[in-house]
Amino acid sequence: MKTKELIENLRTELREHNYNYYVLDTPTISDYDFDIKLKELQELEAKHPEFFDASSPTLRVGGEVTKNFETVVHEHRMYSLDNSYSKEDLLDWETRIKKLVDGDIQYTCELKYDGASISLTYENGNLLKAVTRGDGVQGDNVTANIKTIKSIPLQLKGEGYPIKFDIRGEIVLPFDGFNKMNEERIEIGEEPYRNPRNTASGSLKLQDSAEVAKRPLECFLYNITGSNLNIKTQFDSLEKARAWGFKVPNAAKLVNSIDEVLEFVDYWNVNRHDLPYETDGVVIKVNSLQQQEELGYTAKAPRWAMAYKFKAEQVSTILDSITYQVGRTGAITPVANLKPVELAGTTVKRASLHNADQIEKLDIRVGDEVYVEKGGEIIPKILGVDFTKRIHSSEPTRYIAHCPECGTELVRQEGEAQHYCPNYNGCKPQIIGRIQHFISRKAMDIEGLGGETVALLVNEGLISDYSDLYELTKDQVIPLERMAEKSADNLIQGIALSKNIPFERVLFALGIRYVGETVAKKLAKHYKNIEAIANATEEDLVNVDEIGIKIAESVSVFFGAEVNLNMVNRLKQFGLQLELSEEQLIGQTNILTGDVIVVSGVFEKVSRNELKKLIEDNGGKVSSSISSKTSYIVAGSNMGPSKKEKANKLGISLIDENEFLQKIE
Repeated sequence: MKTKELIENLRTELREHNYNYYVLDTPTISDYDFDIKLKELQELEAKHPEFFDASSPTLRVGGEVTKNFETVVHEHRMYSLDNSYSKEDLLDWETRIKKLVDGDIQYTCELKYDGASISLTYENGNLLKAVTRGDGVQGDNVTANIKTIKSIPLQLKGEGYPIKFDIRGEIVLPFDGFNKMNEERIEIGEEPYRNPRNTASGSLKLQDSAEVAKRPLECFLYNITGSNLNIKTQFDSLEKARAWGFKVPNAAKLVNSIDEVLEFVDYWNVNRHDLPYETDGVVIKVNSLQQQEELGYTAKAPRWAMAYKFKAEQVSTILDSITYQVGRTGAITPVANLKPVELAGTTVKRASLHNADQIEKLDIRVGDEVYVEKGGEIIPKILGVDFTKRIHSSEPTRYIAHCPECGTELVRQEGEAQHYCPNYNGCKPQIIGRIQHFISRKAMDIEGLGGETVALLVNEGLISDYSDLYELTKDQVIPLERMAEKSADNLIQGIALSKNIPFERVLFALGIRYVGETVAKKLAKHYKNIEAIANATEEDLVNVDEIGIKIAESVSVFFGAEVNLNMVNRLKQFGLQLELSEEQLIGQTNILTGDVIVVSGVFEKVSRNELKKLIEDNGGKVSSSISSKTSYIVAGSNMGPSKKEKANKLGISLIDENEFLQKIE
């Protein structure tokens, strides 16, 4: 037999054994025999590098070292999920979605595994890249490490898979494997890992992929994303993924009502404790992909999916003290410092008390025994006080009157829950917080500059606002604590590269109160440059889509302050992007200004998302529901009868995609 043929046969055989063992859990060969065949293949590949294959089973043993993980923009954004905690939450969700789509709605129920999210890209049946979730818009390329996870196919089985697609999943660490890892660490005198989720997440960023290969990680796949997928439903996508060689949990179930959803939830709320993995809830998805398209997304989450979280674990502990933190906007947050207690796999020492009203409502006092849970199993929160254990000498908590950092008297505006320190330019935590926000990943994303370094730069007097960053020199930063020549070079280079960050992210980075990512995009798209925003009146701002009076007032106050205008002018002089680029302006018109347009049905020439982008690029507003404010509907095939009926009732005209495309031309 020729060498190439022998190599190919070994690869095919080992892939099949790997699939049987790690995906089907039905091994057909002993570990010893598998290792002998793998070693034979390794030796042949080493002698014949001309037959290299990026999906060879030998790559699963690792060995590739990655010093810096490349940041990659997701081709299809990875959204978060909205959470629900009761039947009422689910019924409210169902009511909302039934207003937006026609016909019966089926749901796919899936277990929500607690691990690290991953996006895998396949092209022509081969694994092309693996990217962490990151902030949902971009993540880290961890392909070398992911190839060592044996339940992830490097080459797909069967046929019928799209030429190119993304598939999303969760990297998990089974309890048995986690416990075994900890036994080994304790044996050699190392600290044990805290919990499976964090250990799985940390594994993805290990520099040596051979170390990742030693960890018994698994990957459960749950969502296929891309164009021209030829898939009609979510449940169908799970079955197809399973046929292509992916490990898809068998727990997924297709149901027809919220009552059936709750039956699924109730069953797994009890039986999840028998699973070999961590789970924290159930994900419910509208089954029809066409209905999913109709429903679309909010700024943060799909409207067609909802996470139902299992009841959070509760513990009680002692409140040792209450301290107060100053945020970048000057908002004061009271913090409960607790006697350390184990909760949901982590040690909890602190919890937010939110504001003065919450302290008064709970009547919480230092020395109290308090009930703590992880809200959504992420952020610890205090639920109440065990008054039977309160000491007689305790006194009611008095909320502070002055800033704990600069001593300025606090203010509390009417209708506001929080107290604020008004010393905007002289309160150090506010200054540091604003600069930390400016450099953050979703804002300027300055490589080589972290929150601790920002605090150091401010405390050393090297910067007093974010515009000062662009005057820093290498000689100034090298003397800083833990700053070597290489890290100083990276910091200065990272600051210089941030000058290429697009306008809407610079606007978000400025830290204007109430101006989040979505609002920044709206303002940038409407006004095109920073001068136009700075000169806009509150009345002008309120007329912009989705800009309310609170946001308008905040923007107006920000640009009304001379110190802020000076900072913005300095940023302009340093070359930051303070207007939309020529590329962004291409295809943008005001043809549809004032039009509120609903998109419904299936289209042939352009996708639904492309239609929505064309509407926004030409000044129109996309609405998900028909109302008296709707200008017209761009209707494709399969538009629901109730939508047509509502449009006729309100006298709203329907146009097809050809008429719409002619309109904007």
